[in-house]
Amino acid sequence: MNAHVVETVILLVAVVGAYSAQLVRWLRVLQREHYEPGSVRRFVWRWVTASPSSAWWKRATGSGSLTLWGTALSVVLLILGLDYTAVAVAALVGVFCPLGLSTKGRTGKLAWTRRLRTLTVVAVAFSAVVAMSAFVIPRPWVVAVMSIVLVPFVIDAAALVTSPYETRAAQRFVDRAQERLRAIDPTVVAITGSYGKTSTKHHLAEILGGRRGVIPSPRSYNNRAGLSRAINENLADGTKIFIAEMGTYGPGEIADLTSWCTPDIAVITAIGPVHLERMKSLDVIERAKFEITERAPVVIVNVDDERLAGWVNNLKSSGKTVRTAGGANPLADVRVLNINERWQIIVDGDVAAIAPPVAGVRESNLACAIAAALELGLSVDEIVARFQHLTSVPNRMVVATAPSGVMVIDDTFNANPAGARAALQTLRDLPLHGQRVVVTPGMVELGREQRRENEALGAMVRDMGARLLVVGLTNAAALEGGFGVTVTRFATRDGAVDWVRANLTAGDGVLYLNDLPDQYP
Repeated sequence: MNAHVVETVILLVAVVGAYSAQLVRWLRVLQREHYEPGSVRRFVWRWVTASPSSAWWKRATGSGSLTLWGTALSVVLLILGLDYTAVAVAALVGVFCPLGLSTKGRTGKLAWTRRLRTLTVVAVAFSAVVAMSAFVIPRPWVVAVMSIVLVPFVIDAAALVTSPYETRAAQRFVDRAQERLRAIDPTVVAITGSYGKTSTKHHLAEILGGRRGVIPSPRSYNNRAGLSRAINENLADGTKIFIAEMGTYGPGEIADLTSWCTPDIAVITAIGPVHLERMKSLDVIERAKFEITERAPVVIVNVDDERLAGWVNNLKSSGKTVRTAGGANPLADVRVLNINERWQIIVDGDVAAIAPPVAGVRESNLACAIAAALELGLSVDEIVARFQHLTSVPNRMVVATAPSGVMVIDDTFNANPAGARAALQTLRDLPLHGQRVVVTPGMVELGREQRRENEALGAMVRDMGARLLVVGLTNAAALEGGFGVTVTRFATRDGAVDWVRANLTAGDGVLYLNDLPDQYP
């Protein structure tokens, strides 16, 4: 075997290895993003633009930048006619980059489900069609380089092509869920909102916990696949009330959910910039959330939210029964106020009860849950009697004291500006005599507002005199820019946790605000 053949075989093996590494890496991202077409392309952009600091030489060697520079170098080498060298560079980039985006996964491993296997076959078939052109062009190594570079876009194309098939394949689970609902006929309480929906569902389930036959949808099973699964697996005979959380990435999704899981009571908690990256404007988000009201005869609205307050008259004029809830808005039918560390529960203008507050429970979310419970027939006394069972939602504003004496606020599932402000207020109000520390990767999916909101978050941390520990690269520049001075940075949350354990003692407090899975830089 001559040297040329050996070199060719080595390069082919390198190309296959690089292609496989890129395929597995970006398939994992797609799966973590619920197979949404276009999501891989968005994450490629995140990794390419992420940089470790403002210093030019660090930007040039950052994990995403290495991908960009390596790809550019391989293209330049192709232009210069140095095909073998170009393939070698592209293969190295394909195997190792983006640095930090693991093929195995740190926070979520790839699961070879039936859907993923189908999508992989389609993606490989697309790549094979491209590879076939190597037999008819004079420079086949150009195709080898492109096959590595284009993997993320091929995966997105495969997701787009297979999406209609997957929708039809999932319909049988939806049909089964619809039949289950029809047979058991529970009262359905559907809850949506840019934020607060999981907490409101949690609080309503706790308030209703004294009654048999109350089933909330588990965790964040709030899309078509998740909700149908929740019904098929959890809706037992004798279920009286089903509490269904409903989420959306865009207009039409909630309308589809309510077409087969029709709410008797709809609850809307907030309109905010969550998923703004996908939906582009608050007006689109509002239209998407409004869909939950279309089939519901009773609607509960958090009128602390100005946009939602504007829904009330329109809903009433359309014949809906509307009950308003909140804390700050004095016109709300159901209010929860925190006055001198005591909750005042006000129903229809009268103080119905006074109770001690529960840490981590936001007043507006609780007010929505109380309003729903009233519509379900509970009395105020029955509701207040259940307050002793109220708890914070796991990973949402949970306050605890570590064995070291450090007070810890776990708000790692929070990813919105309003929640961030509330979490910082909670940290500020803790009875501490030592340091206050905020650990965060910042907030994501805020579209054009993301940089501004993270700069504002950094400024709020600075203004309260806390120390800021930034995790990852996604929002590092914006957080540091808002904070105004150099922050302490960590590649992963585990590194920040180790720092906290080594440096904080009794009398100190730490807020863990949001946590991003490892598909984010």
